[in-house]
Amino acid sequence: MGQAAYLKKHPLSVERVFYDSVPGVLFWPVFGIATLAAMIASQAMISATFSCIKQSMALGCFPRVKIVHTSKRFIGQIYIPVINWFLMIMCVVVVATFKNTTHIANAYGIAEVGVMLVTTSLVTLVMLLIWQTNLFLALCFPAIFGTVELIYLSAVLSKIKEGGWLPLAFSSFFLCVMYTWNYGSVLKYQSEMREKVSMDFISDLGSSLGTVRVPGVGLLYNELVQGIPSIFRQFLLTLPAIHSTVVFVCIKYVPVPYVLQEERFLFRRLCQKDFHLFRCVARYGYKDTLKEDHHAFEQLLIESLEKFLRKEALELAVEFSLQPANTDSDGEEGGDIRPVVRSWIRTGVEAGAGDLHAPLLSADQSRVKDDRRTSAEDGLSLLPSSAMPSSEEDPGLEYELSALREATESGFTYLLAQGDVRATKESIFIKKLIINYFYAFLRRNCRAGTASLKVPHMNIIQVGMTYMV
Repeated sequence: MGQAAYLKKHPLSVERVFYDSVPGVLFWPVFGIATLAAMIASQAMISATFSCIKQSMALGCFPRVKIVHTSKRFIGQIYIPVINWFLMIMCVVVVATFKNTTHIANAYGIAEVGVMLVTTSLVTLVMLLIWQTNLFLALCFPAIFGTVELIYLSAVLSKIKEGGWLPLAFSSFFLCVMYTWNYGSVLKYQSEMREKVSMDFISDLGSSLGTVRVPGVGLLYNELVQGIPSIFRQFLLTLPAIHSTVVFVCIKYVPVPYVLQEERFLFRRLCQKDFHLFRCVARYGYKDTLKEDHHAFEQLLIESLEKFLRKEALELAVEFSLQPANTDSDGEEGGDIRPVVRSWIRTGVEAGAGDLHAPLLSADQSRVKDDRRTSAEDGLSLLPSSAMPSSEEDPGLEYELSALREATESGFTYLLAQGDVRATKESIFIKKLIINYFYAFLRRNCRAGTASLKVPHMNIIQVGMTYMV
């Protein structure tokens, strides 16, 4: 209102009405406050951009970029260096190109009206699909608000040639990038799931896996939580020998700052004992760093694997020793303690991949778990000593532990897959263009899945594989 009153008295000051309406004595203080207000508004835009990029990456709709978590308490407080530099460069380019605030204001107007229309459309979908609002009431919402927004849109569409094209160009560019990445990633994942190595194929190869087993531990990194990836078949065909112990490592992030060392790994056996094939899910918090000393990582992994083998042997021994027990003797002293024993046994690192989505233990939950473990151990004291396996009494366990120690002494090898995605010859031209050029360009120039791993180069073996989609 103040600016309108000033324009009524000074109609020629329309281009700089804000600063011209400020008294000369207050010009610099107002200029400083306006600059600070612009900085605060830009910080809100930057934070929103970081959040949108992170959510898009979580949905598989944006290429991988480096995300830095700046807070241990708030998971949403993040910083993305690449996006921050991109925003800075684009701001400089836009200001240098337009050279006046009129075109920038036109671009802002179209962007703002576009956000309003998208918000109205999404809220309408939420009302219909999630809230299950009455159809008439749900349609009244876009009819009222959408009408007003369409009037605004009709007013700003005339400014497209005068700077309004900028947000449309940016949105079209990012839409193409997100669609290309999502389309290629989905086809690659479907190809991996379709070409997974079956357990029958591994069993037919025998414990030697159709090749020579040499002492050592092979850590094969992949993104599959279940099953054997198709790249393993490529390793068997390419390498003259394979390690005596092979662990398929899958790295997953959980929504907590840090993961305790004893809760880091989840193990599962993939085949019979003489195959020495294991699945390992390594869990990391958003503040954990993967660039740790590889010797410490290897030592912790082997310790967790030994613990898994001992608990697996304990479970088998307990079930075998309690097999002839009468399950109807709950009323007698002691009762059937098999459920208690199994519950205690399965609280270790071998809980399975399903525990990935379960929150890690808090302090209260840890105390409850300790109490349950104490009661379970009291129940285990009722078992005969033969039910408690040790490396001396269980030949199978002793054999596995000795084989694991021998493989550990021989060293670790990191098996990394260099996958490429190509469209089949029968694909249409658009699909070939998207997969063979655009998606391939994004994969080559964006962050790889194992980019954060501090892997010694002397212990790396890479094998290439082409996925035909």
